[in-house]
Amino acid sequence: MKIGVVKELMEGENRVAISPTVSAKLVKKGFEIAVERGAGNNAGFTDDEYKAAGATIHSKGDVWSTADVVAKINPPQDGEMAGMKDGATLISILGPRHDKEIPGKLAKQNISTIALDAIPRITRAQKMDILSSMANIAGYRAVIEASHHFGSFFTGQITAAGKVAPAKVLVIGAGVAGLAALGAAKSLGAIVRAFDTREAAAEQVESLGGQFLRLEFEESGEGKGGYAKVMSKEFIDAEMALFREQAPEVDIVITTALIPGRKAPLLWTKDMVEKMKPGSVVVDLAATQGGNCEVTQNGRVVIHDGVKVLGFSDLPSRMARVSSELFGTNIYHLLMEMGGAEAFTIDESNDVVRQALVTRDGTIKWPPPEMDHPKPVVRKEPEPEVVAKKEEPKAKFPWLSIFALGFVGLWCYLRFGDVSVSAGSAMLLQQITVFVLACFVGWQVVWNVTAALHTPLMAVTNAISGIIVVGGLLGQTSHDMSAAVLVSAAAVFFATINIAGGFFVTHRMLKMFRK
Repeated sequence: MKIGVVKELMEGENRVAISPTVSAKLVKKGFEIAVERGAGNNAGFTDDEYKAAGATIHSKGDVWSTADVVAKINPPQDGEMAGMKDGATLISILGPRHDKEIPGKLAKQNISTIALDAIPRITRAQKMDILSSMANIAGYRAVIEASHHFGSFFTGQITAAGKVAPAKVLVIGAGVAGLAALGAAKSLGAIVRAFDTREAAAEQVESLGGQFLRLEFEESGEGKGGYAKVMSKEFIDAEMALFREQAPEVDIVITTALIPGRKAPLLWTKDMVEKMKPGSVVVDLAATQGGNCEVTQNGRVVIHDGVKVLGFSDLPSRMARVSSELFGTNIYHLLMEMGGAEAFTIDESNDVVRQALVTRDGTIKWPPPEMDHPKPVVRKEPEPEVVAKKEEPKAKFPWLSIFALGFVGLWCYLRFGDVSVSAGSAMLLQQITVFVLACFVGWQVVWNVTAALHTPLMAVTNAISGIIVVGGLLGQTSHDMSAAVLVSAAAVFFATINIAGGFFVTHRMLKMFRK
């Protein structure tokens, strides 16, 4: 099966539908790749790179007339598809939601057409969703363009020459493009705020370090297919009041709000632009659909009352190389979804394919049947758990403490009292007392410390073990192999093991903190 890759004719378009990297992947899957000569030049891909990837280079007419599937980015221009063979398939951005005449024009030829911009926004189709891929690039590039036209830093700085305040950025619409813009602006050090009619977007905004602006209004903006819906007049009035409050404070505004099949909603009016500080920037990502800003002109930079309003519609094309890579990867996954080289077919029972199908063998298939979209889940704060009050454990009778204190009292009585005992008995009693006290102190130290601290505690007890070694050595001064000498030798042996183990554990523990 042959995939044709043609050069884009739209003015200012630098992308190509399939890159050499994606071509190599398709060749491995059994496809033939026919590329129009010079198709990738504007994106930075040479014909030699395509050849190295296993593709062949042809003239425009040969690609259109021999390819089973033609991959494009923009809708075909007048006469561009004239030589396309019957039964072939065109995969491209076609815009059937906005241009109602497109299906009829495409049905004039005996071909099938799939609109990449109509791929449903469902979990299974994310890897084929070119709108999300391109919106991600557009959001990032919007921040780059804003930084180019903004006359200051994004991050705050304190220098010998003075202090510079950080830029304040407002992102309207926290979809794919909005979140990409938010992340890029935040990484440059700006203070970022974001607004969206969908409460589900709040968690995503805050996870990227932005401040989510909320309205005290009981209305959800959740629409079908991951898009926002048209809001009520009361909600829009409250929204506009919020934006007017923000206008004098923010330095950069990035608007990304779109509603499928409709003109872009007006969100940033002329009076809001006039409230902004001179030198501020507005980047309108909805310029191709009328713009979210009242001052926006598609494809132009407008300066209104000292504020620059950027209406660029070619932001993904300004990053043509990476855009082509991602665009081609989306097409690759779509081709695999449709059966690959061995079993390629247009299966209308496949939700992804059916929703994007515009015509099939010259028959109009648009609009597709309605799809059931699951409602997005809005995370709610968990209710505080009612924890039953634990009963305080009953105190155990301190037998060990009383036993130890009894020995101390007995020792004091024998030591200072008027009691006649032999010197050996008095010494034995003293040693037993010390032993019992040591057991008591050790037990209290170990069992009253959490288990997580037992390892460092073992290292600390090296000092105690050292004292035991000294005492054991002093106990072996006698030349007789008496019981006292044997016990002293055992004490030295075990204490030495404890010291060596303590140093070993300490060494391993310290290694954990070394880079």
